Amino acid sequence: VQLQASGGGLVQAGGSLRLSCAASGRTFSRYAMGWFRQAPGKEREFVAAISWSGGSTSYADSVKGRFTISRENAKNTVYLQVNSLKPEDTAVYYCAAGATGTTWPRGYDYWGQGTLVTVSS
Repeated sequence: VQLQASGGGLVQAGGSLRLSCAASGRTFSRYAMGWFRQAPGKEREFVAAISWSGGSTSYADSVKGRFTISRENAKNTVYLQVNSLKPEDTAVYYCAAGATGTTWPRGYDYWGQGTLVTVSS
């Protein structure tokens, strides 16, 4: 599976973006998908995950109520709607595919290249 993340950009605090992650291959629907982020000088951290069917989702406490993960298996795409953005959300956002929607980065087998989200105050 190859993953291509997009949708990042520069936005003011309080603004919104929709990140997309397009997958190649016909096995996309077999994978749970996750979003992670990495800010400069910090470790990569879990943001959100969704099961292969889309029926189960999980979120980091820091983004609950502001971010929403979803997927369209027919389009081989997973989304991350990010609302009420804060400067501390500034990071490179990565999508990943794995067997389970774990919060642990090593639980994912495939990673996209990342898309930069910058939130100005």
